[in-house]
Order: sequence, then structure tokens, then C-alpha cells
Amino acid sequence: MTEQLADKQCVPCRGGVPPLKGKELEKLQQNVPKWMVYDEHQLHREFKFPDFVQALAFVNRVGALAEEQGHHPDILLAWGKAGITLWTHKIDGLTESDFIMAAKIDRLSGA
Repeated sequence: MTEQLADKQCVPCRGGVPPLKGKELEKLQQNVPKWMVYDEHQLHREFKFPDFVQALAFVNRVGALAEEQGHHPDILLAWGKAGITLWTHKIDGLTESDFIMAAKIDRLSGA
């Protein structure tokens, strides 16, 4: 299913949609098992790299993907690592698009 999620396109949220909760949220999270769900509100994953240059290159690829999808994560870049946090700001919670973006980022990372 991760591949199926990664093949979908993020859909811009216009608001008025309830954030995912409970079983529906758990089911989607199973498709991106390396991502942690915090308080049914955000998805987060840490990526490790051997140096700053490779971490920066990954962050730049994630940034290009975010622009392409119109879905922009919070990104923390540090020496040898990158932290990515996703949620849909318009509804202050998680939507399927957050999981689609997580699957696409996993694909970029080779995970």
C-alpha cells in the first residue's frame, strides 16, 4: 500500500474537512511504518546520513517534491540528519495527503 500511496497526488485542503482520527488514522499509518504519529496531529520521521552534504541533498529533493505536490513539511536540517514533520495546517491535523507525502518522501530516501 505504501507504493499505492506514493503513486497518488496530494490534494490541497480547503478546510472544512475533519482531521483523521482513530482507526482510519491507524490504518494509514501502517503504510508508512517508519513515521511516528504524535497526538493524532502530526507525522514525523528522522533520516540519518553520513555527512551534512548528503543530508542537504536529501532536504533539497524533499523541497522540490513539496513544491511539486503543493504540500510543504517542516524540515529540520542538521549535520548527518534531517527531520521531517507533516500535518495539514488548514485543518490543524492529519489528512490522507500527509500520508501520501510521507510515502513519497520514503520513496525519495530509498526506504
